Amino acid sequence: MLVFFVYPVASILLLGVAPEGRPDLGALVAVLSRPFVLEVAWFTLWQAALSTLLTVLLALPGAYLFARFDFPAKRLISALAIVPFVLPTVVVASAFLALLGPRSPLNAWLAGLLGGESPLRLEHTIWAILLAHVFYNYAIVLRLVGGLWSQLDPRLEEAARMLGATRWQAFRQVTLPLLRPALASAASIVFLFTFTSFGVILLLGGPRFATLEVEIYRQTAQLLNLEVAAALSLLQMTALGALLLLYSRYQARLAVGLRLLPARSTARPPRSRRERLFVAANLAGMGILLGLPLAVLLERSLARPAGYGLGNYAALFAPERVSGLFVPPAEAIGNSLFFAALACALAVSLGLLASAAIAYRRGPLGHAFDALLMLPLGTSAVIVGFGFLVSLGRLPFDLRTSPLLIPLAHALLALPFVVRSVTPVMRSIDRRLREAAAVLGASPGRAWREVDLPIIGRAALVGAGFAFAVSLGEFGATVFIARPEAPTMPLAVFRLLGQPGELSFGMAMAMACLLMAVTAAAMLLIDRFRAGAVGQL
Repeated sequence: MLVFFVYPVASILLLGVAPEGRPDLGALVAVLSRPFVLEVAWFTLWQAALSTLLTVLLALPGAYLFARFDFPAKRLISALAIVPFVLPTVVVASAFLALLGPRSPLNAWLAGLLGGESPLRLEHTIWAILLAHVFYNYAIVLRLVGGLWSQLDPRLEEAARMLGATRWQAFRQVTLPLLRPALASAASIVFLFTFTSFGVILLLGGPRFATLEVEIYRQTAQLLNLEVAAALSLLQMTALGALLLLYSRYQARLAVGLRLLPARSTARPPRSRRERLFVAANLAGMGILLGLPLAVLLERSLARPAGYGLGNYAALFAPERVSGLFVPPAEAIGNSLFFAALACALAVSLGLLASAAIAYRRGPLGHAFDALLMLPLGTSAVIVGFGFLVSLGRLPFDLRTSPLLIPLAHALLALPFVVRSVTPVMRSIDRRLREAAAVLGASPGRAWREVDLPIIGRAALVGAGFAFAVSLGEFGATVFIARPEAPTMPLAVFRLLGQPGELSFGMAMAMACLLMAVTAAAMLLIDRFRAGAVGQL
């Protein structure tokens, strides 16, 4: 944590406040007061606020649906609804390029229907960005708000209705105040992700739109202006710190003592025609919002000039397909799987050690260590990658060209997921079980293997699945530190989308579908292994 997180991030801070090796706040202020910096900061702020508002408004009916109604395949649909959230941002952007771009079958259908050019040309517009953000973060509101809503006593609203309140008044005056902590939590997470949005803006925004994340990448990778990038990083970290501080204070004010019920006891099948229509309309809306972009992505991956087929997938494994990728696309798939497996092993090994330190060593030091381990979750992956680029050449040996830097960065970003999956279970183990094993002659290592490990095994598998999925789709840090001859699948999709021609676009869609399939499989396995609240952040 000190070498691969604190030191790189501190190097960026130092570069921002002391570009010439000595403190110079005047230079920092001069950079931050440039008109283009203010424009980028303002766009970052308002698009995140609007994306958050749209996500909460569109996902609230779905949260109510899953909280209050039972319907066929509810558990499967709930598991599938979280898949968009864990998809790599490159896949999400590719899906919306396939849906809204000039090659979209929806555009072709509209053009044929209207007898001319399709009016639906939303690529490189703010609407494409907002739709992608809603698609990406819908599951956050669904899980956090719907989870609390499902445990609220429905008789509270019924009592208000009996006292003369309308359905809207009962919701506004009874249910909404009880949901505010969950709404604030979900909104803050959505705002955090949209404020630091990188892959979606980079691919869907085009040259017109840039968040602070994208501008940091452009200033570093394209303009080699490290001082400006460092100043932008400092601005972003300050804004995120202020956001988290305001959220913690607001959340403390919203804390309310609640009598929660088991979720099974509050849900029921829809009874009236109006309720059945509500359930059907919500499921149809979720299918369009969450399913249509992925369906079009799959359709585009199968489309060929001569008809549908697997030609785009076959081209990924053709040895002569090198072009601008520097390596065959099949090697990018192998690189991603290798880096993900290595990052998963590192994250789980370190996560088990960290969880033991937190669970077995209570007190201020354990709480401080727990907070330190969570910092990568709230830090931009672009800033982590930029920090590696700036700082890791000054160590006794230069790590910036090492291929091992990728799994190290991925393990660092995945570590909080492992710790949050394992620590609650490890804390729940009765220490008398270990003491009994010790009395019977077991060494500490054997007691851990035969007492702790079987209990935390499922939680460790959940953490491993999260780590594998995070590594497989990581793009923000990888774009800085990956060598040209060793791209990952997200980088390969990004490069293929930057090349002209139908074949390159089709190969990008096929690569994105493969990435989507592996990530979705990992998340469905996580949902299968999850026990109760284990593995939930």
